[in-house]
Amino acid sequence: MARIDDATHDREAGAADATLDTTRIDDTRIGAVRALVSPAVLIDELPVTAPVEAHVERARARLASALRGEDDRLIAIVGPCSIHDHEQAMQYARLLADSAPDLHDALLPVMRVYFEKPRTTVGWKGYINDPRLDGSFRINEGLRRARALLLDIAALGLPAGCEFLDLLSPQYFSDLVAWGAIGARTTESQSHRQLASGLSCPVGFKNGTDGGVQVAADAVVAARAAHAFMGMTKMGVAAIFETRGNADCHVILRGGREPNYDAGSVDAACAALRRAGLREHVMIDCSHANSAKQPRRQIDVARDIARRIAAGERRISGVMIESHLYEGRQDLGGALRHGVSITDACLGWDDTLPLLHELADAVRRGRAARA
Repeated sequence: MARIDDATHDREAGAADATLDTTRIDDTRIGAVRALVSPAVLIDELPVTAPVEAHVERARARLASALRGEDDRLIAIVGPCSIHDHEQAMQYARLLADSAPDLHDALLPVMRVYFEKPRTTVGWKGYINDPRLDGSFRINEGLRRARALLLDIAALGLPAGCEFLDLLSPQYFSDLVAWGAIGARTTESQSHRQLASGLSCPVGFKNGTDGGVQVAADAVVAARAAHAFMGMTKMGVAAIFETRGNADCHVILRGGREPNYDAGSVDAACAALRRAGLREHVMIDCSHANSAKQPRRQIDVARDIARRIAAGERRISGVMIESHLYEGRQDLGGALRHGVSITDACLGWDDTLPLLHELADAVRRGRAARA
């Protein structure tokens, strides 16, 4: 008599070689999965107004013109190493916005509004990742806070600059960003070069952490090209993006094993750009390895740059300065001092404003010397 259940032929669920329990090999190190708000929902909650839209568009056009050498004003990316408090950021933004009219003829000030922080090992990863500074990782809240802050800064008529670290977060706020940066740790990343090729704002690539400029020049070439890659739409749906390329990318000298803000380093960087068929100009970061992460040394770096600009140097299109309300830095934990960075040490505003005026004066003197 034939068996109803023939184990040699039957492939019912439960047989040893039938249905595999993939939970044993998939997501084995994921502790939890939480819902992420879609960019479209957040943009609907915190929409762009017509004046803000016009402001961002104008700011991008002015920065692009300076990067192309059509506008001789110096771009000044200035502000906190990282944002950790809305009201303190707005206090700084109002100070910078109030100073802008006296600088406008010579500088294009952009507030540094960095929400994401790359870490060498571990640590606080920024306002979006952990907005409450307590390890609760309220990322949806962080995205809302970031967009709200950018809207408030734009309402002051002040352009904002951000570093793009996460590949999905730009969908939530890049419409409000006038200038973007790709950091030293991600300049060589193909994904970040592809991202930059599709961003609507000018983007600066920092030299590698070892000081190598070629990797940044290569990144500019790559970002100028068209790319196709996977990403997430504003509706939160996976899609394939095809970009047109970004012609407004440039190199940022931030130092490496040694500083690279001096005239010889600018010559070497421009030679690398020339070999790549790119315009010979650089932005210089006065912080990081160029100042050995000592905030007050940014003053010396900026003054050295100012002397060269006043003498007629036209290949320096911009500077970056890490600056907060007050000088220094502090660690998370306990009561935090008002207006002091919780990441890299910053220059205080009282030293920053005179430095901006020195840079503006250098641009004016350089302009007069060429007349």
